[in-house]
Amino acid sequence: MLRGGPSGQLTDMATLLWIIAVVLVISGIYVILARRDILWGIVLIVLGFLIGPGGVSIFNP
Repeated sequence: MLRGGPSGQLTDMATLLWIIAVVLVISGIYVILARRDILWGIVLIVLGFLIGPGGVSIFNP
């Protein structure tokens, strides 16, 4: 878990990354179910997992 200093900047960034990741994953599920575009949906879901701060993240060193 990311912990911020006195200003809480890392915590704010982690929250922002979580929100972006959730939006991407939900968008991917919507694209798969409603628009029947499986490839684009999978791309959005994978991007959501890569951006999210938990587990695998492209922004963690």
